[in-house]
Amino acid sequence: MNHTKIHRAGFARKLLPIAAAAALLGAAASAHAADAVVLYTADGLENLYKDVLPAFEKKEGVKVNIVTAGSGEVVNRANVEKDSPKADVIVTLPPFIQQAQQSGLLQPYQSVNYKNVPAIAKATDGSWATFVNNYFSFAINPDVVKNEPKTFADLLHPDYSGKVAYSNPATAGDGMAVIILTTSLMGEDKAFDYLKKLEQSAKFHTKGTGYLDVLLSRNEISVANGDLQMDLDDAANGGLSLKPIFLAADAGGHPTTFQLPYAIGLIKSGPNQAEGKKLIDYLMSTEVQSKVPDIFGIPGRTDVALTGKNGEAVKHAIQGVKLIPVDWNQVMAKKADWTARWKSEVIGSSDKQLEVVKPK
Repeated sequence: MNHTKIHRAGFARKLLPIAAAAALLGAAASAHAADAVVLYTADGLENLYKDVLPAFEKKEGVKVNIVTAGSGEVVNRANVEKDSPKADVIVTLPPFIQQAQQSGLLQPYQSVNYKNVPAIAKATDGSWATFVNNYFSFAINPDVVKNEPKTFADLLHPDYSGKVAYSNPATAGDGMAVIILTTSLMGEDKAFDYLKKLEQSAKFHTKGTGYLDVLLSRNEISVANGDLQMDLDDAANGGLSLKPIFLAADAGGHPTTFQLPYAIGLIKSGPNQAEGKKLIDYLMSTEVQSKVPDIFGIPGRTDVALTGKNGEAVKHAIQGVKLIPVDWNQVMAKKADWTARWKSEVIGSSDKQLEVVKPK
């Protein structure tokens, strides 16, 4: 594995060392060695990769070079490279995995290890399957926020003026999840009215969601969006001061969320498809899936239990939280309109930063 070290958005929690980071800066050619398999991945799984990939590399005699970015950004990068793919495997969140499928970026591959992934959690043709299950959440800095917000309306309180941030829905799956959840609970028009009001308290928006955890811990913001796996992992293993929370639509209502899994797929015509298939088989193996609870994720396979201390922490975090279904086909149909509406109605002419990638 390449041993050049970077930090997750320049922060304390280290990303898995990667050779392919230059790809996201437009210099992809230097990132792809002939003896490597290239993985484009949404952020949040760095500790899992660090734990499990050395064994794969040793067994296969091949390096795994990783590009880590926002879930929409990795798909956009793959789309730019569509005529000359640079990656072999992609891991990203809905609705971006569905976008990759619809855009013809994915090569159907029926891994033998997909058999224990529920039908609802994978594409029928094998284009993608759930790798690590997860839940959308918000997060606070518990050292600063003493009265934990319970509802979406609570975030409009003057105490949060200039202290709210969430990731850009155009580039981050967790950012799009803000729109998905609010429209599901409020209806589309009321949701965008709410987001317009919330924008008065928003400090900025980030390109990817992973950047927000350290900003919370540094008290540069007080409330942000996130996902349960990443937030719990950052708090436990990254030494960050943050706490995942779930919000209710109304006072007295149940906190509500939905599943927001990391999904995996094979890039069509990737430079090293044979090793790409082996990497997918390995990441979906019982061996790796049994380690998913260690990083506060939920195994994508139903035959691998959510166990251990960290697994119990996940169960505790979602206790009493109402889970709602999401029609990802409908989300895909609405995604472009929602993104355009967010930029025009919510952001408007404010000149607010939309692609913050690291704190000042």
